[in-house]
Amino acid sequence: MPASPPPAPSRPEAFAFWLKLGFVSFGGPAGQIALMHEELVERRRWISESRFLHALNYCMVLPGPEAQQLATYIGWLMHRTWGGLVAGGLFVLPSLLILIALSWVYLAWGQLPAVAGLFHGIKPAVTALVLHAAWRIGSRTLKNRWLWAIAAMAFVAIFALQLPFPLIVLGAGLIGWLGGQYVPQQFRGGGGHGAAQAGYGPALIDDHTPTPEHARFSAARLGRSVAVFVGLWALVEGSLCALFGWQGTLTQMGWFFTKAALLTFGGAYAVLPYVFQGAVEHYQWLTAPQMIDGLALGETTPGPLIMVVAFVGFVGGWGRALFGPESLLLAGAVAAAVVSFFTFLPSFFFILAGGPFIETTHGKPGFTAPLTAITAAVVGVILNLALFFAWHVLWPAGGGFDTSAALIGVAAAVALFRFKRSVIEVVLGAGMAGLLLRLLAA
Repeated sequence: MPASPPPAPSRPEAFAFWLKLGFVSFGGPAGQIALMHEELVERRRWISESRFLHALNYCMVLPGPEAQQLATYIGWLMHRTWGGLVAGGLFVLPSLLILIALSWVYLAWGQLPAVAGLFHGIKPAVTALVLHAAWRIGSRTLKNRWLWAIAAMAFVAIFALQLPFPLIVLGAGLIGWLGGQYVPQQFRGGGGHGAAQAGYGPALIDDHTPTPEHARFSAARLGRSVAVFVGLWALVEGSLCALFGWQGTLTQMGWFFTKAALLTFGGAYAVLPYVFQGAVEHYQWLTAPQMIDGLALGETTPGPLIMVVAFVGFVGGWGRALFGPESLLLAGAVAAAVVSFFTFLPSFFFILAGGPFIETTHGKPGFTAPLTAITAAVVGVILNLALFFAWHVLWPAGGGFDTSAALIGVAAAVALFRFKRSVIEVVLGAGMAGLLLRLLAA
């Protein structure tokens, strides 16, 4: 085991690492967090496991994509605001560019039988992937009957009682706070990745490393952060309103995805039902089958799963022909960029403004216990989302039961749970199965 911490990475070294991570971060939130743990905690030892999990607990309770927020947090902790913007931005940018290209291919040639067959197979695989994500996070989080009970109550609350997720978060947090007072041993932080382990050697940011000056809380710094982010949001949304009017598609996309970023908790899997309800049912920027196709694309590209919102924006901009019928690609690309900006701006705010306060709570059970309970509640919400997608895939458009989709979904689940195959392998295999079935039917 190494006897001393590693040398601090330079800005170019950190930039190269975060850029590489942006291109290889497949597997949804669970896979991305596991990859960051392997690289940052085990291999490079830039941060200790305890500090990593403490940051993860905070990101899990925030609205928005927890993996991208975790990257932003660690980048900020290491290299100040520059590090946070680079780590969080590069986590998203490759995915945005890839999804713009794939969305264009989808809309331009998606009706071809071969492409339609691929998506027919991928959709049930996506359902299996969401179910597998619930299992992976649950297996690391639900360490005792208290946390199992919280997950079960969260599932019943959102599935049967249809309670809003923010209310579920508050309830879980209250249970965790009470549990931290009376049975603290049952609510020790695990964030979704187990308790902290020893054995990796001293880290650059270790358990007892003093908080750097830039990460110390001050009211003046918080005030400046609020002013900068609110001003930036108002500038962009105000410009869209001035150019296109309040009812303009881009203006409404900015407003809706601001609300989605602020009002939905539990990471990408918990955000998706809210986005589905607004983008499909209310604004009708795309159809339900297109939404599931977008999720399939999101599952097969690097970056946070919530980047499916870029697909939503692209399809909405393309369908509304924002800049005329001759500029559909431009309309889609601009809408995807607008949607991504408003989706991720709050995430940067929560980390750069809230991080200094969170650093003051490191090692305090009174704070970590509510977050541990909220993490357990998220498991129940993800399970609800798996059922949500299964309904739309197995009974498409309210029609009869799709036997071929069910068979592909079962095969994908077996590949994930039994044979531990990767996301890419499962999605590609399911796509080829869907293509083969479509060709045989023809």
